[in-house]
Amino acid sequence: MKKHKVYYYTDGACSGNPGPGGWAFIKIELLNNSVKVNTRSGDKVKTTNNEMELAAAYYAVLDAYKKGLKDIVIICDSAYVVNAVKMGWLYNWHNNGWETKDGKPIKNKAIWEKFYKLLFEKKMNVQFEKVKGHAGEPINEMVDALAVTARKGAEANM
Repeated sequence: MKKHKVYYYTDGACSGNPGPGGWAFIKIELLNNSVKVNTRSGDKVKTTNNEMELAAAYYAVLDAYKKGLKDIVIICDSAYVVNAVKMGWLYNWHNNGWETKDGKPIKNKAIWEKFYKLLFEKKMNVQFEKVKGHAGEPINEMVDALAVTARKGAEANM
Protein backbone atom coordinates (compact mmCIF):
# COMPACT_ATOMS: atom_id res chain seq x y z
CA MET A 1 0.00 0.00 0.00
CA LYS A 2 1.31 3.44 -0.90
CA LYS A 3 1.79 5.90 1.90
CA HIS A 4 1.02 9.43 0.68
CA LYS A 5 1.02 12.54 2.85
CA VAL A 6 0.61 16.13 1.67
CA TYR A 7 1.58 19.20 3.67
CA TYR A 8 0.94 22.82 2.75
CA TYR A 9 2.85 25.55 4.54
CA THR A 10 0.99 28.84 4.06
CA ASP A 11 1.67 32.49 4.83
CA GLY A 12 0.58 36.00 3.99
CA ALA A 13 2.37 39.34 4.09
CA CYS A 14 1.11 42.91 3.97
CA SER A 15 2.74 46.34 4.06
CA GLY A 16 0.26 48.54 5.88
CA ASN A 17 -3.19 47.39 6.88
CA PRO A 18 -4.63 47.92 4.31
CA GLY A 19 -1.79 48.03 1.85
CA PRO A 20 -0.08 45.89 -0.78
CA GLY A 21 0.03 42.22 0.12
CA GLY A 22 1.12 38.80 -0.96
CA TRP A 23 0.32 35.20 -0.12
CA ALA A 24 2.16 31.94 -0.73
CA PHE A 25 2.15 28.23 -0.09
CA ILE A 26 4.75 25.52 -0.21
CA LYS A 27 3.32 22.09 -0.98
CA ILE A 28 5.30 19.07 0.17
CA GLU A 29 4.16 15.64 -1.02
CA LEU A 30 5.65 12.56 0.58
CA LEU A 31 5.15 9.34 -1.37
CA ASN A 32 7.05 6.29 -0.19
CA ASN A 33 10.70 7.33 -0.52
CA SER A 34 10.20 10.42 -2.68
CA VAL A 35 9.48 14.06 -1.94
CA LYS A 36 7.85 16.50 -4.36
CA VAL A 37 7.84 20.24 -3.60
CA ASN A 38 5.81 22.94 -5.37
CA THR A 39 5.14 26.58 -4.57
CA ARG A 40 2.51 29.10 -5.54
CA SER A 41 2.00 32.74 -4.68
CA GLY A 42 -0.12 35.75 -5.55
CA ASP A 43 -0.57 39.38 -4.66
CA LYS A 44 -3.13 42.11 -4.21
CA VAL A 45 -2.57 45.87 -4.31
CA LYS A 46 -4.95 46.81 -1.46
CA THR A 47 -5.53 44.19 1.19
CA THR A 48 -4.94 43.25 4.82
CA ASN A 49 -2.60 40.78 6.47
CA ASN A 50 -5.52 38.59 7.57
CA GLU A 51 -6.88 38.48 4.02
CA MET A 52 -3.49 37.34 2.70
CA GLU A 53 -3.11 34.70 5.43
CA LEU A 54 -6.58 33.40 4.56
CA ALA A 55 -5.94 33.56 0.80
CA ALA A 56 -2.82 31.40 1.21
CA ALA A 57 -4.73 28.70 3.11
CA TYR A 58 -7.71 28.88 0.73
CA TYR A 59 -5.56 28.51 -2.38
CA ALA A 60 -3.68 25.61 -0.78
CA VAL A 61 -6.93 23.74 -0.09
CA LEU A 62 -8.21 24.62 -3.57
CA ASP A 63 -4.99 23.25 -5.07
CA ALA A 64 -5.46 20.00 -3.17
CA TYR A 65 -9.10 19.75 -4.23
CA LYS A 66 -8.29 20.30 -7.91
CA LYS A 67 -5.66 17.55 -7.73
CA GLY A 68 -8.04 15.09 -6.09
CA LEU A 69 -6.31 15.22 -2.70
CA LYS A 70 -8.86 15.08 0.10
CA ASP A 71 -6.58 14.46 3.09
CA ILE A 72 -4.02 17.22 3.70
CA VAL A 73 -2.30 19.18 6.45
CA ILE A 74 -2.20 22.99 6.47
CA ILE A 75 0.62 24.43 8.56
CA CYS A 76 0.48 28.17 9.15
CA ASP A 77 1.36 30.86 11.65
CA SER A 78 -2.01 32.63 11.50
CA ALA A 79 -4.19 32.17 14.58
CA TYR A 80 -6.95 33.91 12.59
CA VAL A 81 -7.04 31.08 10.04
CA VAL A 82 -6.29 28.12 12.31
CA ASN A 83 -8.70 29.13 15.07
CA ALA A 84 -11.51 29.92 12.64
CA VAL A 85 -11.53 26.29 11.58
CA LYS A 86 -10.36 24.42 14.68
CA MET A 87 -12.56 26.36 17.11
CA GLY A 88 -15.65 26.17 14.89
CA TRP A 89 -15.91 29.88 14.09
CA LEU A 90 -16.18 29.24 10.35
CA TYR A 91 -19.01 26.76 10.83
CA ASN A 92 -20.81 29.19 13.16
CA TRP A 93 -20.33 32.14 10.79
CA HIS A 94 -21.95 30.12 8.02
CA ASN A 95 -24.88 29.15 10.23
CA ASN A 96 -25.26 32.76 11.44
CA GLY A 97 -25.56 34.22 7.93
CA TRP A 98 -21.87 35.25 7.86
CA GLU A 99 -22.13 37.35 10.99
CA THR A 100 -20.24 37.16 14.28
CA LYS A 101 -22.06 36.07 17.42
CA ASP A 102 -22.46 39.82 18.10
CA GLY A 103 -24.34 40.26 14.81
CA LYS A 104 -21.51 42.06 12.99
CA PRO A 105 -20.59 41.07 9.42
CA ILE A 106 -17.44 38.96 9.29
CA LYS A 107 -14.40 40.30 7.51
CA ASN A 108 -13.17 38.59 4.33
CA LYS A 109 -16.60 37.05 3.79
CA ALA A 110 -16.08 36.22 0.10
CA ILE A 111 -13.03 34.06 0.79
CA TRP A 112 -14.51 32.48 3.91
CA GLU A 113 -17.62 31.46 1.93
CA LYS A 114 -15.48 29.72 -0.70
CA PHE A 115 -13.31 28.17 1.99
CA TYR A 116 -16.39 26.84 3.80
CA LYS A 117 -17.62 25.17 0.59
CA LEU A 118 -14.30 23.40 0.10
CA LEU A 119 -14.00 22.25 3.68
CA PHE A 120 -17.59 21.26 4.41
CA GLU A 121 -19.49 20.81 1.16
CA LYS A 122 -16.66 19.14 -0.78
CA LYS A 123 -15.82 17.20 2.36
CA MET A 124 -12.12 17.91 2.41
CA ASN A 125 -10.28 16.35 5.34
CA VAL A 126 -7.93 19.15 6.33
CA GLN A 127 -5.88 19.14 9.50
CA PHE A 128 -4.73 22.60 10.60
CA GLU A 129 -1.52 23.05 12.57
CA LYS A 130 -0.37 26.35 14.04
CA VAL A 131 3.34 27.20 14.13
CA LYS A 132 4.91 30.24 15.66
CA GLY A 133 5.85 32.78 13.00
CA HIS A 134 9.37 34.15 12.66
CA ALA A 135 10.64 31.56 15.11
CA GLY A 136 13.20 29.88 12.88
CA GLU A 137 11.06 27.00 11.58
CA PRO A 138 12.78 26.57 8.18
CA ILE A 139 9.82 25.90 5.89
CA ASN A 140 7.68 28.55 7.59
CA GLU A 141 10.52 31.04 7.04
CA MET A 142 10.71 30.01 3.37
CA VAL A 143 6.98 30.47 2.79
CA ASP A 144 7.16 33.84 4.56
CA ALA A 145 9.91 34.91 2.15
CA LEU A 146 7.72 33.84 -0.81
CA ALA A 147 4.77 35.86 0.55
CA VAL A 148 7.02 38.92 1.04
CA THR A 149 8.29 38.57 -2.54
CA ALA A 150 4.69 38.42 -3.75
CA ARG A 151 3.88 41.52 -1.67
CA LYS A 152 6.74 43.34 -3.38
CA GLY A 153 5.12 42.45 -6.68
CA ALA A 154 1.94 44.18 -5.52
CA GLU A 155 3.98 47.23 -4.48
CA ALA A 156 5.52 47.38 -7.96
CA ASN A 157 2.01 47.44 -9.48
CA MET A 158 0.89 50.44 -7.42
